[in-house]
Amino acid sequence: MKLVENKVALVTGASRGIGRSIALRLAQEGANVAFTYLSSVEKGEALAQELEQYGIKAKGYRSDASNFQAADQLVTDVVADFGKLDILINNAGVTRDGLLMRMSEENWDIVINTNLKSVFNLTKAATKSMMRAKSGSIINITSVVGIRGNAGQANYAASKAGIIGFTKSIALELGSRNIRSNAVAPGFIETEMTDAIDSKATEDWKQSIPMKRGGQPEEVADACIFLASDLSRYITGQVLQVDGGMLT
Repeated sequence: MKLVENKVALVTGASRGIGRSIALRLAQEGANVAFTYLSSVEKGEALAQELEQYGIKAKGYRSDASNFQAADQLVTDVVADFGKLDILINNAGVTRDGLLMRMSEENWDIVINTNLKSVFNLTKAATKSMMRAKSGSIINITSVVGIRGNAGQANYAASKAGIIGFTKSIALELGSRNIRSNAVAPGFIETEMTDAIDSKATEDWKQSIPMKRGGQPEEVADACIFLASDLSRYITGQVLQVDGGMLT
């Protein structure tokens, strides 16, 4: 039997990078997958078709996770379309890097709303269904930057640190209802975002990691599968670092 067979999962921000890999791994392990994208309808449709090749039901929703009403409607639509919601993976995120002295209020707000408020929005909406079922797994994608900080990313680090505090608090609130809440903290993961970084800077990053390489999106997805499945049925309120030992 596959690890999440017949479960229904919702992944936000799944059209590329880590989110896309998570959606694919969920499908490979038997979950029916709902996912969100913000801009490219073509990418959303292509991903749904790719997911369905694993013999599961998949559907993409164009939705802004930072919008409270949109998030609530999204979850309502997913439950109506799929019948239930077992797994929520809050992955949607953006960066607007810059030193604090040069950071605009707009770039602060965009990152906080997209990365942190979205987690509140989706979790609040999803727990209604999960509480009725007395079962569920919530997985929030944070970052090692949320644990140690990073110069030029005060907004991003604050949003990701906030996710960790939120994750632990929700674990305390929902544990008695058999709903688990955990976070995954990726380190330097090679995606389209990191492709834009100067090659020398990339190599310097890799040399600072004990495993001497960047991580792959699939390796983050594997951690999410573990936390989504019954293999982690007695684990909640935890932060699982997928960083090659970066913060060891």
